[in-house]
Amino acid sequence: MKYYFKILLVSAVLAIVSSHAAAKTLKIATLAPAGTTWMKEMKKGANEIKKKTEGRVKLKFYPGGVMGNDESVHRKIKIGQLHGGAFTSGGLSHVYPEIQTLSLPMLFDSFEEVDYVRSRVDTQLKHNIEDSGFVLLGISEGGFARILSQSPLVDLEAIRQSKVWIPEGDELVQSTFSTLGISPVSLPVSDVFTGLQTGLIETVTINPTAAIAFQWHSNMGYMTETPLTYIIGTLAIQKKAFDKLTSADQAIVRDEIDQVFKRLDSLNRSDNKSASDALRNQGIEFVKPGAAELKRWKALSEKSIQSMVDSGTISKAMLTEVNKHLSDFRKIQ
Repeated sequence: MKYYFKILLVSAVLAIVSSHAAAKTLKIATLAPAGTTWMKEMKKGANEIKKKTEGRVKLKFYPGGVMGNDESVHRKIKIGQLHGGAFTSGGLSHVYPEIQTLSLPMLFDSFEEVDYVRSRVDTQLKHNIEDSGFVLLGISEGGFARILSQSPLVDLEAIRQSKVWIPEGDELVQSTFSTLGISPVSLPVSDVFTGLQTGLIETVTINPTAAIAFQWHSNMGYMTETPLTYIIGTLAIQKKAFDKLTSADQAIVRDEIDQVFKRLDSLNRSDNKSASDALRNQGIEFVKPGAAELKRWKALSEKSIQSMVDSGTISKAMLTEVNKHLSDFRKIQ
């Protein structure tokens, strides 16, 4: 009888040890400040994952850019200090150029076009990235980036004379501005607020929600209504780390984060509308280029896109796919 109880005790101990050994905390960096809609929804998802995996999988977030810029985050992922990050398309471009296709300059004219195209390419984008060593758990809408500036900018000549910021290391934005004849100032996101205060930069392209979240609007007076690019946010986990989860736990993580990103798409669209109203109420004047100028911007944007295809900055195959869906949608309108 004593021998029998010893066997039970050993089995119980082994089960506990095995359970702890299988537990995994995925450490994820993000530029999103604590308290934002993005972080609130991610924490809800993390809580559900912890509950449904019975504690085997936990998500730990490092908000507000405390882990550094995208380059620093990728370096920390390589050495195992982090397992993933929340990135814009530019933040993943060096490992997965296809992801930038949704954020090409002046590609979309409306949210209806965005919804139609994304419903047909998001799954493909998620599948393709795994060959690059990452698992793309979600793609969320950041809205349309617009020009936020200290003086009204409704033509290229005025923009070219302004000190325009671009995100550090973002090849797509750099290529776009180069084609437009704009010589931008490259800075990490963490330095933008100081740059605006010191006069190092005068103009940014950003969505309304982020403009308020980062407090960049406090130094500005104008927003150009024309949507320049469609911003996306992603959650990418190193495949090597994700593969250490059991298949059942992987399915739970994928499903819960997918639900989070569906909520974020809806919430972010609503938040950007509310943020635009808030900017107006705080004295930001919304301006718009004339029809001829918009046509000029569109032509130069198309030239920029072709240049990026020729240089290999973006995927020709994915661009062709996206353009096909855009064409299909525009035919039925």
